[in-house]
Order: sequence, then structure tokens, then C-alpha cells
Amino acid sequence: MIALPTGTQIWIAAGVTDLRRGFTGLSAQVQTVLKESPFSGHVFVFRGRRGDLIKMLWWDGDGLCLFAKRLEKGRFIWPRVENGTVALTRAQLSMLLEGIDWRRPIRTHTPEISV
Repeated sequence: MIALPTGTQIWIAAGVTDLRRGFTGLSAQVQTVLKESPFSGHVFVFRGRRGDLIKMLWWDGDGLCLFAKRLEKGRFIWPRVENGTVALTRAQLSMLLEGIDWRRPIRTHTPEISV
């Protein structure tokens, strides 16, 4: 994972995005649909129709970065709303990228407390 500066916000674009778009098309969507600046230093995450591919757009201070990830098995968990944005923490983004349901993470092991 990329090292994001402190204070970087992570935004999921709700709904489905045409992932044939590149830098220009996704930047335009950030400006017109999400009402944000693609040059803000925040991360914007988009999901395709099938749900197995996401793209992330991020301004690192020198230029726009476009990252893509495709899951070989499974689907990326996405909010059910059709438009708008959802903010994620870094931990939730990490879970999303691994194909884990970031909305309801469940601890599989409860640590024992020794007295």
C-alpha cells in the first residue's frame, strides 16, 4: 500500500463507475459528481459494474496517480447507495483492498487478559 500523508481522506464514489475512464475521466467525475478537487491530496476510489475491479485516483503533490486492482476471486464490498460518497479510514481501505467486508469487521480471536 502507498504511504498516505497524515490527514488524507479516503472517499468511495458510491454506485458504479465506467472504469474504461482514465485520469481525465475520473478527475472530471471527482469534480462534477463528487464536488471535490482531484488535486486535494485525498484518495478517490471507484468500482466497476462487475465488482471485481476498482481504481483509485490520488494527487501525491507531483502528479495524479491512478491505481487499479482486480480480484481473481470474489467482489469488492461496496455501499448500497447509488450516489454520493462514503469516507473510509486507512484500516477500512486496507480491508477493502483485500476483499474483506470493511463495513462489519469481526475479530476472530478475543485476546485473553491475564491478571
